[in-house]
Amino acid sequence: MKKTVLLWMLVACCATACTGNRQKKGDAEQTSGTLAQVETSLGKFTLRLYDETPVHRDNFIKLVKEGFYDSVLFHRVIKDFMVQAGDPESKNADDTCFLGLTDIGYALPAEFRPDLFHKKGALAAARQGDDVNPKRESSGSQFYIVTGRRYSRGELHDLEKQRNTALTDNLKTPPFRFSEAQIEAYTSQGGAPHLDGRYTVFGEVVNGMDVIEKIEAVETNDDDRPVSNVRILKVSLVP
Repeated sequence: MKKTVLLWMLVACCATACTGNRQKKGDAEQTSGTLAQVETSLGKFTLRLYDETPVHRDNFIKLVKEGFYDSVLFHRVIKDFMVQAGDPESKNADDTCFLGLTDIGYALPAEFRPDLFHKKGALAAARQGDDVNPKRESSGSQFYIVTGRRYSRGELHDLEKQRNTALTDNLKTPPFRFSEAQIEAYTSQGGAPHLDGRYTVFGEVVNGMDVIEKIEAVETNDDDRPVSNVRILKVSLVP
């Protein structure tokens, strides 16, 4: 089955497709928010859930308390892009099963914020494609963590031009521009800038980014599923 039929997938929609990452002070510095520790078969990392995206935050907290994420796999891994998990069918899937088609059964309204973007370490919600999901509502359970790559200022300028070309039919829409905080993050740390404003970012890795890098480096098959399972053993809220 081809990846293009995924119901809840993250689309790399552009051809030019650190531990403790934070937004720059003066933009939306994250000094508060709920912490969640994720124990995986390759180590532990800690997430901060943003208070600025309360719908996604509260949903993630609910699922953690219910033990929903315990035993799910990272079913989709793309080096220099992201690692994805949250398919409930992955808990008991055999090694040949194609994953990513199932979800918890409900969607969340988008919570886009220009100050929360796809820098390296960002936590965001996967979703269905625009053709069947014009409101860009998020999956109720599938999420991804950005690894990405560094971009030059020239590449970011080209991305702006591509986005603005797509907006030419709607003169009421202001031109798309990356903020200085975005430019600094993407040129120094890296990330996935082509996803900004298209998928909801609702948290970030604040400890254990080296574990995410281990996950993104594993061998995968033609469907981007790790050849050897990478499993979330347990997710716990940090007091």
